[in-house]
Amino acid sequence: MKALKYIWLTCLAIITVGFVSCSDDDDVDTKGIKVTQIYLEDAGATVTDRPVDFVRLGQLIRIEGSGFEGLMKLYINGYDTYFNTAYITDNSMLVQVSSKTPVSTADESVRNTIRFVKKGSEYTHPFTIRAASPYISSFSNTLPMPGETVIVKGGNLEETSEVTLPGGVVVTDITNAPEEESGEWFSFVMPTGVSEGGSVTMVGANGTAVSAEYFNNKNCMILDFDGNGTQGFWSWSETGSMIDDTDLVDDPLGSRGKVVEIVPKRLLDAGVAASKPRVSECWTAGNDDAADDWSRMYPYIPETTPLTDIAFQFDIYVPKPWSGTGHIQVCLFNNFNFAGIGSDDDGDSNQVAFYCPWIQDGKVVPFVTNGWETVTIPLSEFNKYAVLIADGETPTFADVVTDRNASSYRNFGMGFVNTDFTYQDVAVSSTVFSTPIYLDNWRIVPCKSTTISDFPDEEEAE
Repeated sequence: MKALKYIWLTCLAIITVGFVSCSDDDDVDTKGIKVTQIYLEDAGATVTDRPVDFVRLGQLIRIEGSGFEGLMKLYINGYDTYFNTAYITDNSMLVQVSSKTPVSTADESVRNTIRFVKKGSEYTHPFTIRAASPYISSFSNTLPMPGETVIVKGGNLEETSEVTLPGGVVVTDITNAPEEESGEWFSFVMPTGVSEGGSVTMVGANGTAVSAEYFNNKNCMILDFDGNGTQGFWSWSETGSMIDDTDLVDDPLGSRGKVVEIVPKRLLDAGVAASKPRVSECWTAGNDDAADDWSRMYPYIPETTPLTDIAFQFDIYVPKPWSGTGHIQVCLFNNFNFAGIGSDDDGDSNQVAFYCPWIQDGKVVPFVTNGWETVTIPLSEFNKYAVLIADGETPTFADVVTDRNASSYRNFGMGFVNTDFTYQDVAVSSTVFSTPIYLDNWRIVPCKSTTISDFPDEEEAE
């Protein structure tokens, strides 16, 4: 707001020379309006008064030309837009484009226009109006197989016309969201021939957006149950919690090789009792396996990277609704009891995180997936690091690697817990659990978001 105030005051000083106040007199000058240039006003930018050929909702513009005195109405994309007559001279005016201005829903006859109306004359100036900059927040699946549909979620994604995948693979067959969800998502079918991982770039009506660099990213795989990473197991028994390689199953959908059923069928068939911690556990090999020293990931994720820019991802397939009981616990190393939310494992100094998708925004919503979906848990959400960040510290990837390597057992693990707990203010009384849940492709990925400037010189200045 300070920046906006600065702009208003500065521009007022600039245009006050030659200022003539508006009059209520019916004989006000009605000479025609002419627009010669429109400028974007941004006190925080490298160029504070920049000539532009488009404007986004919420931005402040200075319109230069002639004949503005006596202006009665201003319509942007057909929307009756407020303006302050104190900021108008015959040759210049300031106006902020309302966030309520329609963009994709504007009638074609008024879309991308600014209409000036005063007594005795009016003028319509063609000018591109865009929503706020588009952004990509998530993908339904970041490791899709060829032929699978990928849903890309975010904001201001209207009229996406082109998607560029890692390696320069371009997709133009795009399905945009229907009008009632316009701009919230688009989808495409994963083509063949995408071998690289990285960012996805979209182009739409509101500009360009670039995703975090985790699409098709397999550089830091922990365990995919098909030869990348080594599964570890010990003290296995037919009724025990340990998952070994004989518990692995073929992908029920037939495309991903071996996957892990996080509660093995041998336990699920009997029904998992209520109030049961450590229902199941699946681990990597641990100390004797070189892959469990995550410093191997430094070439892809530098050790100084803040944990807010790094995530743990895994793929999940839940063919039947999961609701009412049970959650997944993720452990960065083997020093916890799989006792779940609210237990000693859930302490401020512990390197654990929890996943309970059937509680969303404080409500119980049965969780089911239409095929494989990707789950992203930033490392900053693991308890110890979340507390450090809340205290104003900036833990890095090196802190995670150090913690893991200093532990007695550096196995990475995931397991299922079926205890009573409270999550997002929802108190859960556990019941018998019998829902199949399949997991695959445990991996560490970069998750820093990217902001694309409308102006190349702004990017260079960052």
